[in-house]
Amino acid sequence: MNTIRIPQHIIDAICRQAHDELPNEACGLLTGRGDTVMRRYALTNVDRSPEHFSFDPREQFRVLHSARSDNQRILANYHSHPASPARPSGEDLRLAFDPEAVYIIVSLMQPAPDVKAFSVAGGTAQPVAIEIIENPNGDEA
Repeated sequence: MNTIRIPQHIIDAICRQAHDELPNEACGLLTGRGDTVMRRYALTNVDRSPEHFSFDPREQFRVLHSARSDNQRILANYHSHPASPARPSGEDLRLAFDPEAVYIIVSLMQPAPDVKAFSVAGGTAQPVAIEIIENPNGDEA
């Protein structure tokens, strides 16, 4: 995917979650259809760490079930970097196993959050453009 389309209210919610979960990394999943995000699922960072995250497997399963029920699929995962740039770390690259997924990173290094998206294949990250759109009748979980 070269571009992911995300409603502004979902970007805003991801940034709020990232601030709310400081000093730790925040994380979650985005579902939708095609290249358009329709829903955000804030997940628990079970590592409770400012340097890495792990999803709660039960929460992941619930998101997958909910997405399928809504005729959607998981398009992207996101996490925050409280004190580093909005680019995949070495650990992020090692743990990126799905070349179809978009990996969104929110950096909180500066006063304004920096949100960037990437595709990762073979340990290499490529930028993915984020297109801000109006709400496509989506929601948040």
